[in-house]
Amino acid sequence: MTNIDQFGFLVHDVGRLLRRNFEKRGGEHGLSSAQWRLLVKVVREENATQARLAELMEIEPISVSRLIDRMEQAGWVERQPHETDRRVKRVIPTDKSLAAYSAIKAVAGDIYTEAMAGMTEAEKQALVSALAKVAENLSSDEPPIPCPAPTHQAQK
Repeated sequence: MTNIDQFGFLVHDVGRLLRRNFEKRGGEHGLSSAQWRLLVKVVREENATQARLAELMEIEPISVSRLIDRMEQAGWVERQPHETDRRVKRVIPTDKSLAAYSAIKAVAGDIYTEAMAGMTEAEKQALVSALAKVAENLSSDEPPIPCPAPTHQAQK
């Protein structure tokens, strides 16, 4: 196989290894990987509805609803009524989830540092730029899903 023939396998393997390392180190907060993904989306997507979260996570709305049920019972998120549509609930992070988000960001940073050990800054930037271009190329027929910086700050 040539290097280009390995592309798909490498992307898949890197994703799997990143998830495995993240779950191993991030599990101290007691959330499953699906719950971590939801928590990140809730923090980044201020005032997101359940439907929007399902869209962002690319899973069925009923699955998101069940995740939110469990996370709400454990104090990670809260459902609040939408300002203009009483049928819709917004999902907001609690102080507990904002504090955990800050901690897990640090864990993720450590994992990324380990993953890119031995690479120059230019190589790291080239890798991230190339992967962003691949994602853009493959999602050209989908509406863009913005990934804004979190607007919430963890409480002291």
